[in-house]
Amino acid sequence: MDKHQHQHQHQHQQQQPPLAKSGRQKCSEWVFRDVPSDIIIEVDGATFSLHKFPLVSRSGRMRKLVAEHRESDISRIELHSLPGGAASFELAAQFCYGINFEISTSNVAHLCCVSDYLEMTEEYSNNNLSSRADEYLNTIVCKNLEMCVQVLHHCQTLLPLSDNLKIVTRCIDGIASKACVEQIASSFSRLEYSSSGRLHMSKQIKTEGDWWIEDLSILRIDLYERVITAIKCRGVRPESIGASLVNYAEKKLIARNLLSGDQSAVIIIEAIVSLLPVEKNAVPITFLFGMLRSAVALDCSVSCRHDLEMRIGSVLDIATLDDLLIPSFCQAGDTLFDVETVCRILLNFCRRDGGGDSDGDDVDGDDVDGDSEGFECGSRDYSDSSFPSQSALFKVCKLVDSYMAEIAPDANLELDLFVAIAESLPAHARTVHDGLYRAIDVYLKAHQALSEPEKRKLCKLIDFQKLSQEAGAHAAQNERLPLQSIVQVLYNEQLRLKNSLFSSYPEDDEDPKKPPMHHHQSWRINSGGVRSAAMSPRDNYASLRRENRDLKLELARMRMRLNDLEKDHVCMKRNLERSGSRKFMSSFSKKIVRLNVFARSYSRGSVSPSKLSQRI
Repeated sequence: MDKHQHQHQHQHQQQQPPLAKSGRQKCSEWVFRDVPSDIIIEVDGATFSLHKFPLVSRSGRMRKLVAEHRESDISRIELHSLPGGAASFELAAQFCYGINFEISTSNVAHLCCVSDYLEMTEEYSNNNLSSRADEYLNTIVCKNLEMCVQVLHHCQTLLPLSDNLKIVTRCIDGIASKACVEQIASSFSRLEYSSSGRLHMSKQIKTEGDWWIEDLSILRIDLYERVITAIKCRGVRPESIGASLVNYAEKKLIARNLLSGDQSAVIIIEAIVSLLPVEKNAVPITFLFGMLRSAVALDCSVSCRHDLEMRIGSVLDIATLDDLLIPSFCQAGDTLFDVETVCRILLNFCRRDGGGDSDGDDVDGDDVDGDSEGFECGSRDYSDSSFPSQSALFKVCKLVDSYMAEIAPDANLELDLFVAIAESLPAHARTVHDGLYRAIDVYLKAHQALSEPEKRKLCKLIDFQKLSQEAGAHAAQNERLPLQSIVQVLYNEQLRLKNSLFSSYPEDDEDPKKPPMHHHQSWRINSGGVRSAAMSPRDNYASLRRENRDLKLELARMRMRLNDLEKDHVCMKRNLERSGSRKFMSSFSKKIVRLNVFARSYSRGSVSPSKLSQRI
């Protein structure tokens, strides 16, 4: 229908110039040929040779104008700013001459406006053009949604007169009421009985009652905004309103080359954002991100972007990595992606309503944040003081870690901004720090000019106790990490080895006077960071046997590294003794003792590595 209306409008625009050039020829087809013309009417360059009597008998304005030119036999009158131009005046003149023509959706708005301009009311003639056009508008057009849209589309060129005559208001009310009726009828058609005999409504992505969505895309943004506002007040489904907004944005914005300075596109985006339903799942999150990208590119108002950021933050747990990669449209020297916008979105996510998933159970993406209690229509407040659910936090943490790894290679990404992204989520959100470690490692590799204090600041974000065995082994050999972090990794690896061995053979250290600790010790964390309490005893034992073989190899590797450190310590000590720097030696030995604590811990144990390998 959009294409049809544009073609109709194009044809209508092309029909006006021929009328202006050959107005006399066209009039000769329906005026009195045997009576000479006594008045010439000029409208937008087109001239009409007519007769005074038919015009003054129907039009009050023509009666007044003719009275002003009584002294001349042939009067020439020019009508300025006539609504609809020469085409509308020709229809009004035909009506004055009693020529039959069809009133339709394409000309009824023009007839209403030109009859008001020419004062063709009941005061001057019964059953005049004004009453005939109003009757068609009220009895035919306003009872049909599609016809209301078509008439409203033609009113765009007749503003503000068409609005003053209540044509726009009547069409908008007709659209809103008919859309509500269509929704109710569609809802009844979706009612069905379940297997248990209960009546319920079947779910459909797009119902048959939403066919009007496509029709509204032909309207101009100011009239479309008024239509959607009226539809909202009638209680039409938020999903239907959201679908209409998405369709309208696609028709009006996708074909455009969105560049900074396109003020008409800015008006459309800000209007659509202000019309978005307050319900969280009314529009897809990809549409919200698309609108945000356009708003950033066109430099829309701060309130518009803030509204989109809050809406996205309320459903961030169903977003993807591609959604977060918002290009930066600033000057040269800035980051490749708009990291500051993502940081604000994360802060809005942490402040949003946690919904009904407080127990941490996993839910589907469609059911996350199913209610809309966190929204307030008037204040545009989409969040409250509660935190999101644990399942939503877990999804967003994985998303943020992947996002940080994606933006880390950017040479223009400042350390403080990178740290702000990592710290935007609460500390308890990450159960495993493998993704965060990977992102930080990529950042250290791309920013090799960082100082040691900056590296320590960055590595403080990692909880090395939450690294998996593979990530811990990589971190222990990662030369990009500061020495303090490597020592912490080795220490945590040693504790993990001891805990794993102790959980495998608890009977050796068990005191018969103490209560058994088997059940408590079975809750130790394995190398993947997942609890193994849900496994059966046989599977748990087999898993521990496999893990012990891996730990034995890890233990041998750590022993070799500690031996190398001890040899280096001995060589440095000899060199220092030869140089006579005993004071420096004592301070250096204190530092090396911290590294040697791993060897001491093994010597304090009751089981030597050789015996341990035999027992394993």
